[in-house]
Amino acid sequence: MSRALRALSSTYVERRSTIAEGAALGGRGKRAAFALFYGPLHFLLVHHIIQSLAGAADDPDTIVDLGCGTGVAGAAWAINCKRRPSIVGVDRNAWALGEARHTCKTFGLPARTRQENVVTSRLPEPSASVIAAFTMNELEDSARDRLLERLLGRSRGQVLIVEPIAGSAARWWKRWRDRFEAVGGRADEWRFRTELPPIVAKLDRAAGLDHREITGRSLWRSG
Repeated sequence: MSRALRALSSTYVERRSTIAEGAALGGRGKRAAFALFYGPLHFLLVHHIIQSLAGAADDPDTIVDLGCGTGVAGAAWAINCKRRPSIVGVDRNAWALGEARHTCKTFGLPARTRQENVVTSRLPEPSASVIAAFTMNELEDSARDRLLERLLGRSRGQVLIVEPIAGSAARWWKRWRDRFEAVGGRADEWRFRTELPPIVAKLDRAAGLDHREITGRSLWRSG
């Protein structure tokens, strides 16, 4: 497992161009590492962000999780809401969608999934909240630009974008930050320490990684 995790980490850091081709979830080992390691880390990060953003948990009816992966981002948002919203998970990977359904079921969250391209996928209704966590970096520039216009062109609905802090992994970030701030949104960087689940801490050590501090950055529009 630690070997698969090192290979997966290398894909994200050194061979990002192969992610769009499905390299991150290629093979059972990488899929297991993604679900057992990066899934919990992403869940903890989004959970922390939602608790820190005023109004983020103001009972959205629907949360659309674009590029949902194993569904942890949408779930982390939903469990902070007093009235549990329904979740729509969108991803092109069938295995990921199955994991997302399992995640939502585990948390008792109503959910449905769609195997679609996140750029062209239909957003359910104007008031739906949208999260895209660790998704935008995987898109081609032109596709990402089209999605930006779709997200900010909606008259209502919260929008949350989450990505790694590393600047080299998101050359497009400044433009998106400027656009979000121009419509009254905000940009944040997050660093916090928390107790990792035992399996995550064990894999972290075995793979020679260090996630004692969890980091990320976000763009937020309150709707």
